[in-house]
Amino acid sequence: MLVKTFGSAVSGVDAITISIEVNVTIGTHTFLVGLPDNAVKESMLRVESAIKAIGFFMPRTKVIINMAPADIRKTGTAFDLPIAIGILAATDQLLHLEALQHWVLCGELGLDGSIQTIRGALPMAITARKEGFHGIMLPLQNANEAAVVESLPVIGVGSLLEVVQLLEEPGNAIPLPANQENWFNKPKAYKEGDFSDVKGQETIKRAMEIAAAGGHNLILVGPPGAGKTMLARRLPTILPPLTVEEALETTRIHSVAGKLNSQHSLICERPFRQPHHTISYMAMAGGGSNPLPGELSLAHNGVLFLDELPEFNRSVLEVMRQPMEERKLTISRAKLSVEFPAAFMLVASMNPCPCGYYNHPDKDCTCLPGTVQKYLQKISGPLLDRIDLQIEVTPVPFQQLSGSVAGELSEQIRKRVVNARKIQEERLRTQPGIYCNAQLSSALMKQHCVLNQAARELLRTAMERLKLSARAYDRILKMSRTIADLAQTDQIMPEHIAEAIQYRSLDRDNWGWK
Repeated sequence: MLVKTFGSAVSGVDAITISIEVNVTIGTHTFLVGLPDNAVKESMLRVESAIKAIGFFMPRTKVIINMAPADIRKTGTAFDLPIAIGILAATDQLLHLEALQHWVLCGELGLDGSIQTIRGALPMAITARKEGFHGIMLPLQNANEAAVVESLPVIGVGSLLEVVQLLEEPGNAIPLPANQENWFNKPKAYKEGDFSDVKGQETIKRAMEIAAAGGHNLILVGPPGAGKTMLARRLPTILPPLTVEEALETTRIHSVAGKLNSQHSLICERPFRQPHHTISYMAMAGGGSNPLPGELSLAHNGVLFLDELPEFNRSVLEVMRQPMEERKLTISRAKLSVEFPAAFMLVASMNPCPCGYYNHPDKDCTCLPGTVQKYLQKISGPLLDRIDLQIEVTPVPFQQLSGSVAGELSEQIRKRVVNARKIQEERLRTQPGIYCNAQLSSALMKQHCVLNQAARELLRTAMERLKLSARAYDRILKMSRTIADLAQTDQIMPEHIAEAIQYRSLDRDNWGWK
């Protein structure tokens, strides 16, 4: 008897529906075809044990299992459940076959018939809704994750026997409610403190406000103990909330990477990724024989914080250059090519030299001649040019450090950031996938970054004196657009251009890159 069930396979951050055909005929042996990998081939041992554990039998005749489309490699363990159900239906142990045509089944089987967690439940649910299935059955641990997809019944199951019973009596299936608002309304808890705790550093806090408002890249350069890392870790407290579209995009990436659990079905806070400087090229970019997202993609719609930037391997840093421009990362292998989103905001910190005191106002640098340039040249010019705000951090004087006056609360800064983002969202509402000024294309810049004569003349003078690149020109325009949005004005004024130019500290002649 020939029976068809439906499963799902993850490719990149999307899912593909897989048709699983099971035919039981006269003969011997079990044949699994359709380009399965080793994990799928081994599923037959799990399936046989699970079927016997719940009181059914495994056929001793010829069993042919085809996974279509056959030209796509099938990876992972999520096919255990649809294969087992297909075998039970093909051997007349499951009588009501109508439901099989309308449900996607996903889950890894234990030897006792239990169903274990899988990766990529959210993209699987999104694809099932797009293709018109009545619903999806998957492990209990992944049910909340998939339930954020509205208009799709999601059933969490704990065992193979439970799936059989639900397919026999579909009326007993109670789907989880899809309620995205509950997740967005949960109170946010930030572990790293508040900007009001920061003494002094008003220029740095202003730069971080601009970076958060426009999604701009930022680098902090200064001596040890000046507060670079402390300030960067407080950045999440002023970032704008995710939109529903951004939250689904971000959650889908973390789902594929296996970073979600049953308590976090929808990511509602912007990611803040902080990899150690010993990270490998593949861990940063993503990849593997079955490509998974790396740190660049896990930081999508959020922040990638690289502390002690020159300590990172140069190849690891250079891999960021293309994603910083295109907001995506393509990983190619001999037999497949996948694309991961990578619209992250880069925040980096570093010492100006090995001893840490180059350009220090009070202490002398003790580095040997040429050491400073060698240290700074670990960061390539093209990468540095892609960083919008380049800020020199100086130590806080004792009077400010010991003062009792509290700084501005993060919540107050965040309100200004949110208001600026709302202006950008309204301006870019007809541009899908573009949410902030840092993502403006050249065509959009011509439309939204128009300068008057005074502002244009000021920018021309700065370009000539600092010998800035065309990319730096674009970055200054985008920053000035954000500064104008924070000031709640449509017109970019000369003072907005002047403030944006001053944040290009590392383009000046007193730095070792020059």
